[in-house]
Amino acid sequence: MKLFPYSKIRPEQDSLIKNIVLALENKKNLIIHAPTGLGKTVASLAPCLEFAIKNKLTVFFLTSRHTQHAIAVETLKQIREKHNLTFHTTDLVGKKNMCLQDGVSLISTGQFHEYCKKLREENKCEFYLNTKKNSKNTIEADLMLNSLKQLGPKHTEDINEMCKEENLCPYEIATTLAKESTVVISDYSYIFNPDVSRSLLRRIGKNLNECIVIVDEAHNLPKRVIDSATKKLTSFVLRRAIQECNKYSFTESAVKLTRLMDDMTELVDYGKNNERLVSKEEFMKLVNEIQNYDELINELEGNAEFIREKQKSSFVGTIADFLAKWKGTDEGFTRIFSYTDKKIVLNYKCLDPALITKDILNSLYCTIAMSGTLTPTEMYKDLLGFENVEEKVFKNPFPIENRLNLIVPKTTTKFTERNDAQFGKIAEEVAQITNSVPGNSLVLFPSYFIRDNVYRYLSEKLDKTVFIETPEMSKKDKVEMLSKFKSYSKTGAVLLGNSSGNFSEGIDLLGDLLKCVVIVGLPLQSPDLETQEAIKYYDSKFGKGWDYGYIFPAFNKVLQGAGRCIRSETDRGVIVFLDERYCWPNYLRCFPEDMELTKTEDHMEEIERFFSK
Repeated sequence: MKLFPYSKIRPEQDSLIKNIVLALENKKNLIIHAPTGLGKTVASLAPCLEFAIKNKLTVFFLTSRHTQHAIAVETLKQIREKHNLTFHTTDLVGKKNMCLQDGVSLISTGQFHEYCKKLREENKCEFYLNTKKNSKNTIEADLMLNSLKQLGPKHTEDINEMCKEENLCPYEIATTLAKESTVVISDYSYIFNPDVSRSLLRRIGKNLNECIVIVDEAHNLPKRVIDSATKKLTSFVLRRAIQECNKYSFTESAVKLTRLMDDMTELVDYGKNNERLVSKEEFMKLVNEIQNYDELINELEGNAEFIREKQKSSFVGTIADFLAKWKGTDEGFTRIFSYTDKKIVLNYKCLDPALITKDILNSLYCTIAMSGTLTPTEMYKDLLGFENVEEKVFKNPFPIENRLNLIVPKTTTKFTERNDAQFGKIAEEVAQITNSVPGNSLVLFPSYFIRDNVYRYLSEKLDKTVFIETPEMSKKDKVEMLSKFKSYSKTGAVLLGNSSGNFSEGIDLLGDLLKCVVIVGLPLQSPDLETQEAIKYYDSKFGKGWDYGYIFPAFNKVLQGAGRCIRSETDRGVIVFLDERYCWPNYLRCFPEDMELTKTEDHMEEIERFFSK
């Protein structure tokens, strides 16, 4: 591998690189399950960069993780320096996150784009005016671009800081640099949100068939696409929109929206857990009784345009957008109305990410989707609509003797067995395990409700400092808690979190920073109407409704949480799966083949023996 920046290539890494090279040469897609620590970032970037340079293509490295952006930038720096190679790189995050205007963090992404567009059109953005003049770069912008080319790969935060000093627009600078870049590091949306993708590719003069795409942490892609395609109308948005209309004297619109909110309560069905399916026609009929559906959209859009002139964003515009989207297809979507705690939610929910991803994936030169939890690979092939694709599963590269994976079938969080006695038993097991571990432990629960009920019995049993994750934690809160948790590596602390929360993935605790992970129960989705609709849809399309809509998504969270423990070839640690259902064949089959699991009720003896070595 000519552009590999390190002196040593691990055997599994070498195999991964060879598979990627073959895929590029044969113009095939790849789905790669490769456990953490194999070195996927460099093993994918190096061969793709080399191939792109030779064939005048562009590499998109897609990741939603801030830390992974930094790792990709650093990897490309090392390649550039070791091989004395000149190529350009752009690091892009969401446009809103690159904006230097005050207060933009307080408005939604969709509303931001309207706000940005208006500022530019009315020549009110000094950063844009300093960067572009008559659609051409200013002298200051060209100087900045030349500086970035000479310096080599830079993280978005560095670009923002450099542009801030010169009063330039970071997004305009970065996308202009992207025209000459061989590698673009960005969020998933820059390729897999059709509107965002079309805009960026047009700006940088590229076509999809000229792009090699590496999707990092690809297990997240289906949900990201589904969330992006899903639209919601809530009572909160309606109330805020009514306030806006009254504030700016759109009295008739306020009356119509008030009636809409009142009429929507008629959709409530208290006999079915306060949720039910709603047809496209049923809701449109309800709106038409207030005013012609399309006329109301036009009226609200006009109001929203005026409101945005007075303030950065408009909830009225959000409603207009929802009403327009509601007219969309039923294929691969479901429509659900719910009412809980006086909160109304009308959800136009996407079930099928392939509706968006299939055409994109099969238009690209090549896509490499990779993750440490991408099993079964067949599911991701189906869900995303891959064609002309090969699926590869790589083994864990770390020494077996450095990890102990235990299934302890002594408790359960099964719904029918949730009671105080069971919560007490779980607390007893968690306390015994974490008290015996010579260092930090992470304990992940299927929900905050179960975590809090177990903690009632656990608090008095733990010998160590306890950290408790909260669902509303900010990024700053998360960083601060993680930093404090790390500081206890010698004496040991216990972090109690959620399998779907802040600490179940995207964090690296190398070396002695984490010695044990306990996965309490199975984080199965509650069998609500949305889950039922997903199961029904995947059953009709693939014949695998329960697997794709219920079991595998939950198990992916389990494996993500378990993956926090062993992050390098020198790490040693214990992973405990604490629930009797992990022994059941239907769930046991979901573990990777190289997991080396031990089922035991004598787990304390196993743990003490492991750490005494």
